[in-house]
Amino acid sequence: MKKNEKLLTIGEAAERADLNQSALRFYEKRGLISSIRTEGNQRRYPLSMLRRISVIRAAQRLGLTLEEIEQALASLPDNRTPTKRDWERLSARWGEQLDQRILQMQRLRNSLSGCIGCGCLSLQSCELFNAEDHIASHGNGPRYLIEGTPEEKGGT
Repeated sequence: MKKNEKLLTIGEAAERADLNQSALRFYEKRGLISSIRTEGNQRRYPLSMLRRISVIRAAQRLGLTLEEIEQALASLPDNRTPTKRDWERLSARWGEQLDQRILQMQRLRNSLSGCIGCGCLSLQSCELFNAEDHIASHGNGPRYLIEGTPEEKGGT
């Protein structure tokens, strides 16, 4: 915290962050943010904590789990508020995760009416795409959703 940095009450911080106070208490309990306590044990948040809260909210909107956000914020020295450079690094890493999720979602969308490589062989079309469960040799689970279809991988 900066020497003469303004401190916000939990109500002020919640309003500025457009969150419920309970969300701030939850974030604090998880160790995502921290507050300073007054002599009366009331929470006070440095104004700079709004950036950390905003980074958390942005990451959640991107679909990251709290565990993923915790890991990312834990990589900051002394759990400090992210700088512009920190944000660039975190968002680049999160961008890669999002690209993978987008790919998985596209595979799911494209496979909704066809074989997903799960090995169930219950759909009539699976006899065409996965005769005798040959996809099982690639591993467990819905292989086409996980690794893509042969067409997506450049095969036939």
